[in-house]
Amino acid sequence: MYLQTLKLTQFKNYAGRSFDFNARFNVITGNNGVGKTNLLDAVYVLCMTKSFFGGADKNLMQKDTNFARVAGTYRLEEGMKQLDVVAKIIKQKKKTFEINGKVYDRLLEHVGRLPVVMIAPDDTLIATGGSEERRKFADNTLSQKNPKYLEALVRYNRLLKQRNALLKGKSGWLDMSLLQSYNEYMVEPAEYIFAARKAWTGELTPLFNEYYGLISGEREAVRIEYKSPLLEDSFALLLDKALEKDKILERTTVGIHRDDFVFYMDDMPLKRFASQGQRKSFVIALKLAQYQFLAKASPERPILLMDDIFDKLDSGRVANLVEVIGQSAFGQVFITDTHPTRVSELLNIPHQVITVW
Repeated sequence: MYLQTLKLTQFKNYAGRSFDFNARFNVITGNNGVGKTNLLDAVYVLCMTKSFFGGADKNLMQKDTNFARVAGTYRLEEGMKQLDVVAKIIKQKKKTFEINGKVYDRLLEHVGRLPVVMIAPDDTLIATGGSEERRKFADNTLSQKNPKYLEALVRYNRLLKQRNALLKGKSGWLDMSLLQSYNEYMVEPAEYIFAARKAWTGELTPLFNEYYGLISGEREAVRIEYKSPLLEDSFALLLDKALEKDKILERTTVGIHRDDFVFYMDDMPLKRFASQGQRKSFVIALKLAQYQFLAKASPERPILLMDDIFDKLDSGRVANLVEVIGQSAFGQVFITDTHPTRVSELLNIPHQVITVW
């Protein structure tokens, strides 16, 4: 799969501009602040229905405008079919997505159809931030692979919000019958998410180890460990055991929303002992492993978006990384760089250079 053309109208800093892309490798160059990252985010929006950076949809519109439009034409590997995808963001209206002229009833239906992986500077938070960052990474991957996972996640989060509201608003009295109903409805999606995350960790780990070794030159040994309260007990039993604590704290204290993925380098916690370059290499290897995990699960190879990835990497790791992503295992790649010729000098395959201003 590759993105053939892209047209932006009043999207972030682009009043109106069209792009034609190489099916394999595209280098986006330009000074800081000219819109290189915004261009990658537009591609991400077309694939995932939302910005990579989160926030309200109104932030996708150019300042002092009341709508934005992103349109792209994709070529699929399977039968070389063409897909025309259009995202429309209109002020104070529901965002809409069209594929070949047909509007989706639910945006969730689009997630996973056009798989995508984005690597950005703030991704180091996956290694250094709280557990929520690592769960978001897992959820992003599994939601693109499996629509049932995304449905289970949406359902669990909705029930969790309702259960927490009940605990917080008890006013001295708690409706135990309603609480028990929430407990029962949460079990199925929680157990499904737990099983999917556990299996995913096992599948991702060898891919991750391979890519970290290629980028780092086999300098360090790395591993991932999945931490979940459901490894110890069933979710139903965990909720029963935590009832009194939940009442006191007025929130749900156990469940898959407390899961974490602990990262190690040479058997030491990555957070505490790794250098900035090692952390960045670690996260890039995670994202490349995510790419191959999705590629195996889909008839279409994902699009790989790489934004400002060279900061904090030494020259050896930069050269290793460019060599890795230049291999045939990857499909269409977009990479931004303020240096106009650095990537071109390292690449030995045909590519297109696009300058934004």
